[in-house]
Amino acid sequence: MTKVTSDLNPRAGAILTVDLGAVVANWTQLRDRVAPAECSAVVKADAYGLGVARVVPALAAAGCRTFVVAQFEEALAVRRALKPVAPEAQEEVQIFSLGGLPAGCEGDFIANRILPVLNHLGEIAAWRAFATSRGEVLPAVIHIDTGMNRLGLGPDELDELAGHPEWLEGIDVRYWMTHLACADEFDSPMTGEQLDRFRAALARLPKAKASFANSSGIFHGKDHHFDLARPGCALYGVNPTPHLPNPMLGTVRLDARLLQVRNCTVPMTVGYGAAHKVTGPARIATIGVGYADGYMRALGGKGHVFVDGVAAPIVGRISMDLITIDVTGLPESVAHAGRMVELIGPNRPVDTVAAEGGTIGYEILTSLGRRYHRVYVGG
Repeated sequence: MTKVTSDLNPRAGAILTVDLGAVVANWTQLRDRVAPAECSAVVKADAYGLGVARVVPALAAAGCRTFVVAQFEEALAVRRALKPVAPEAQEEVQIFSLGGLPAGCEGDFIANRILPVLNHLGEIAAWRAFATSRGEVLPAVIHIDTGMNRLGLGPDELDELAGHPEWLEGIDVRYWMTHLACADEFDSPMTGEQLDRFRAALARLPKAKASFANSSGIFHGKDHHFDLARPGCALYGVNPTPHLPNPMLGTVRLDARLLQVRNCTVPMTVGYGAAHKVTGPARIATIGVGYADGYMRALGGKGHVFVDGVAAPIVGRISMDLITIDVTGLPESVAHAGRMVELIGPNRPVDTVAAEGGTIGYEILTSLGRRYHRVYVGG
């Protein structure tokens, strides 16, 4: 990703660059991999922190026609983001809301053309009753739990529904779906077990399209693709195949400004808790980013940033607004106040930052703060 110059906003303490072209390229790669199945885009949590208002139109323009979110309000945000798209494309777009059917909100789903994902028999009954009251057949997605034990029809409810197919009268089941628990662990037997359970469930239920694979599930092979794949993290550059090199493009770059560089000539400490001790001559630089910006406190004393292509360790604790790094080995012409340094980017992929912080790339992306000056390129 091309580095964006700080001249765009000389007041910005940090610049977050989002490459919409890379997001679209990732989706296109996954679309081609799952064909002839359809490839949707999971855009929950504000498109994993990248901004649903910019990501959704870019994907829609590339041909994506199914978007998946967690909550109804997120689905409304997707509808708003689609307004710049041609009306005929808007009519084609379907939006899944994974969080189920809130009581009394059935009309909101119809008014905004949002597909509820029905997670238990009570929601199925409510949707059927609403359809009956309107004298219509209404579309929905039905979630079958195959091992996550979070949302979806459990084994007992599945048995009841299979024995009473009339409970689906008035419901146009667009998809049966399930969600994978261990797809990114390619040596785990869990994905195969879930595949077997899903196939067994489909054999007992009225025929409809099916959705099984998430980002990592796509890479388990064609027999996992069914009719609709639902990639999320892979769209945004997180590695869906942790046992292999990342096949996806990075989509974000975070550059932050050095606010000050301090020469330490006597033993002293740095930051809260005096957590870092300087025992000899050193140069400590301060960056205007902190955990309030989503740069995790856990990276203190563990992470690195890159200054002119050279790794500089984070020293001391990360505070709400500031990070301190050791630039002792860098010349003053390189490490100086005003210099932009790389916190996430080509030298610091999001998965690397996550590993140093003891977490996953999803959390890094969805925690990206609102104080950054955001720049969108490639879309």
